[in-house]
Amino acid sequence: MRKYLFLLGILIVSVPGLTQADTIQPPHKKFPFFPPVKLLLPDSVTSFTKEDLPNKKGILLMVFSPMCEHCQHETEELLKNIDRFHNVNIIMASPSPFDSMMKFRNRYGLAQYGNIIMGHDTQFFLPAYYDIHNLPFLAFYDKKRKLISVFEGNMSMDKVLKELNK
Repeated sequence: MRKYLFLLGILIVSVPGLTQADTIQPPHKKFPFFPPVKLLLPDSVTSFTKEDLPNKKGILLMVFSPMCEHCQHETEELLKNIDRFHNVNIIMASPSPFDSMMKFRNRYGLAQYGNIIMGHDTQFFLPAYYDIHNLPFLAFYDKKRKLISVFEGNMSMDKVLKELNK
């Protein structure tokens, strides 16, 4: 009888600890809309927030590091296919140093594209909000700014467009 009571006691103590880990979710899963991020724009004075997003377009949020080779490759592929993204707002955000972000912007000529907004995540908000482990990180939002899905790592442009059209 003591053995059964002992086993029952262990079971009662251990079950709540096991179930508690499942309830921890990153914020983007609890709040599936475009995040309340504040990005410093290339002019180093103006900030960009979700209120500045043009309406009635899908959103591709790409979190990147200028030194990341995968991010460089993803950007090159995006630019090769930029004509396919005319109805998409592309937000490129980097928590890396501002000067590195600007060199990346200049290297790829990103200023010439009206649908690409680049900003510096000065508060390192996005990595924690999305629980990012790998770059580039892509978040897809519909026209109503509701989260469709997220993806870490390189993704083909066909798959990117497929996600945006869901």
